[in-house]
Amino acid sequence: MINYIKKLFFFFLILYSLGSKAQGELSNLNKKLQENFIVKDTLFKQPFIDKDEWREKPIHHRYVHGGFAGTNTRFSIYMPAKDTYKGHFFQYITPIPDNENISQGATDEEDKITFSITSGAYFIETNGGGGGMLGGGDPTIGAYRANAASAEFSRVIAAMMYGPNRIYGYCFGGSGGAYRTIGAIENTDTWDGAVPYVVGSPVAIPNVFSIRMHAMRILKDKFPQIIDAIEIGGSGDIYAGLNDEEKDALIEVTKMGFPPQSWFGYKTMGIHGFAALYQGMTMADTKYFTDFWTAPGYLGSNPTKSLLAARIQKVSKIKKGISAEEAVKIGLNMWAQTDQKRGTADAAWQRLLEKGDKLPVAFQIEDVLPKMDFLGGDLVIKSGKALGKKLFLSQILGDTIIFGGGDPKVIADLMEGDEVLIDNSNFLAAQTYHRHQVPSKEYAVWDQFRDASGNPIYPQRPMQLGPSFTKAASGVLPKGKFNGKMILLESMYDREAFPWQADWYRLKVKANLNDSLDKHFRIWYTDHALHGDLTKQEYPTKTVSYLGVLQQALLDLSDWVEKGIAPPSTTSYQIVDGQVIIPPKAQDRKGIQPTVNLTVNAKKITKTKVNNNVTFIALVEVPKYTGKLVSAEWDFEGDGTFPIKQKQISFHEKNGIMVIKITYKFSKVGTYFPTVRIASQRNGDAKTTFTRIQNLDRVRVIVE
Repeated sequence: MINYIKKLFFFFLILYSLGSKAQGELSNLNKKLQENFIVKDTLFKQPFIDKDEWREKPIHHRYVHGGFAGTNTRFSIYMPAKDTYKGHFFQYITPIPDNENISQGATDEEDKITFSITSGAYFIETNGGGGGMLGGGDPTIGAYRANAASAEFSRVIAAMMYGPNRIYGYCFGGSGGAYRTIGAIENTDTWDGAVPYVVGSPVAIPNVFSIRMHAMRILKDKFPQIIDAIEIGGSGDIYAGLNDEEKDALIEVTKMGFPPQSWFGYKTMGIHGFAALYQGMTMADTKYFTDFWTAPGYLGSNPTKSLLAARIQKVSKIKKGISAEEAVKIGLNMWAQTDQKRGTADAAWQRLLEKGDKLPVAFQIEDVLPKMDFLGGDLVIKSGKALGKKLFLSQILGDTIIFGGGDPKVIADLMEGDEVLIDNSNFLAAQTYHRHQVPSKEYAVWDQFRDASGNPIYPQRPMQLGPSFTKAASGVLPKGKFNGKMILLESMYDREAFPWQADWYRLKVKANLNDSLDKHFRIWYTDHALHGDLTKQEYPTKTVSYLGVLQQALLDLSDWVEKGIAPPSTTSYQIVDGQVIIPPKAQDRKGIQPTVNLTVNAKKITKTKVNNNVTFIALVEVPKYTGKLVSAEWDFEGDGTFPIKQKQISFHEKNGIMVIKITYKFSKVGTYFPTVRIASQRNGDAKTTFTRIQNLDRVRVIVE
C-alpha cells in the first residue's frame, strides 16, 4: 500500500512539473509577445496567452487562446501550418459580442475554421469585449475596439510563427455583425478589407419589424393567395381579392422594401428579434404607447375593426407554473414562432430546458383566453411579490400564457393566486411605429409617409430610435468612409434587412469615393437567399444558402488587396418603390451568382396525366470569369431533399451557358413545384464543400 502511495505521489509530481513547464513556456512566450506588441488602444495594453496547442479537429491547426489583462476581452486564433500559410487572416465578427469560441463545432459549409485554414488564412474570433451587448458600458469596445486589439496582437503571434512579413487582415460579419464590421473598418486601420453581409441602415431597427408585423396581423388569412399569385405559374397580381385595408397594408410593407417573394415563410418567421427591441421601445418612448390610443393621427385613436379584434386586455389569476420539462411532456411548442439562433430570448429558454431548469416558461391561468392571432404582448402583474412588473408574452393558448423573455427574478416571484393582466395594447401600437419615425429624404422608402411638400403625414416622435440601436452595435453611425476595400453582400429575400439598404450604404461610399468607387467597393446580391447564414434554409426548394458567396468574397477580397486582381463587377440592379430589381440573365446581372431558367414542356406551368413523361429543361448561365457549373440537383415532389443528382455536367465555359434536360413521371394527382438547384465553383471543383455559389428555379406542374 505504501509503495502504491509513493507511485501515486510521483505520478502527480510529474504531472505538476509538466504543468509548471507549460506555464513557464507560456510565461516566456507572453513576455516576448508583449515586448513586440505596439499598443494602439491604451485599454488593451497587456495582452496574454493562456492556451497554446496543436489540434487535429476540425483540421490540423495551432490553437491560441488569450485576452487582455484588466479587461473581459478574450480571443481565439486558429493558425495553419507554416507551409500552407498565405499571409493573411479572416476575422469573424458576431452579431453581438459573444463567445470567442462560437465557431467551434461547426461542420461542412458552415465551418469557418476549416475554410480559413484550407484557404491559407488564420482565423480569429473574440467575445467582443465581454460585458454584454455594449462590451462593458462603452459601445465602441464591443463594436470594434476589442476586435481591433485582438487582430493587432494576432499579427505579433503570426510574425513569430511565420516570419516578419506583411500580414493582411479581413473582417466579416452579418446582420448586427455587419454593422460592427462596417464600424470596424471605418474607425480603425486594423483591417485591409471587409465583407459585411445582410446589413441594415441606421433606420432599420425597429422599423423593418414593426411594418412586417403590421402586415402579418392584417394579412394573416390572405397569405396563401398572395403566395400563390407570386409563385411560378401564378397570376402575378398579389393584390387581387384583398379588401382596402389589406391592400393598403401590403402596399405599405412592399414599398418599405419587404420582398414579396419571402412571404412564403409567414407561418414560421414570427417576430424574429423584435421581442428584445420591443421592450427597449417601451422604455425609450413610453408616451407613444399612450398617444397611439388617444392622440389624433395615430391608428389607435380611430381604430379599424381588425385592430380592435386583435386587442386583448384580460385580467385573470395565476393557477400554476409550467416548467420547460413539463411543457415538452404536454406537447406545448414554446418556440413555434421564434428564431432559435443563439443570442435570442427564446433560444435562451431552450437552453434552460437543456439544463433541466425548473423555472416556469409558461403559466396556466384561471380563465380560457379567446382564440386569436396573437403575435406578442405583455403580462402585467397586478398583485403579489412582483406587483407592477411586466413580462413579455410570445403566445397565448387557451388557459396557457407563454413567455418570450423577461427577468427570471420576476418569473420566480409569480405565485399561484397572483392577479395578472394579459394586454397586447402596446404591442399592437408598436406595429405602426415606423409611420412616426420618418427620417431624412435619403431614405426614399418613407416617401409614402410624406405629403406633396415632403412633410410627414403622421405625427412624429421627438427622436429617431433607429440610429441609437445602430450605435449600440457599431459604436458610431456608418459614414461610408474607410481605408481598404469592401465587398458588401445582400440577399434578395432578406426579411430582416430589406435589400435596398445595401444600396443606401453604397451611396454613402460613393459620396466619399466618387469616381474611384469601383476601385474599392462591390455589392453582390444573392437571389433566393434569406437573412440567416446557415446551409439549410427553412424552405430548401425556394431558398439557397449564400455561404459560398461569402467565402468566395473573402478570397476575392484578399486577391484584390494583395495581388491587385479586381473581383467580378457589382451586381446590376435598380430600385423601384423599395424593391431591388435584378436582370434575369447572368451576363446582364453580373456579380458571381449563376442563373437558371427552368421550363416544363417549354413553359413555366403545364398540365399532365399520372405516369406521363414530363420533360424539364434548365438553361444555366454563369457570369464570365466567375467559375464553372459543378452540380445540378432535382426535387420534383417538394420534399426538399433533392434526391436526383445530374450525373454528367458538360459546361461550356467560353460562353458560360449550359442546357440540362431530364424527364420525370408523377405517380399521384396534385400540384407540384419541381425545382432544380445548381451550383458553380470558381475552379470547377465539384468535390469541395466551400465556395459553391448556388441558385435555383421552379415550375408548376398540375397532375390530373
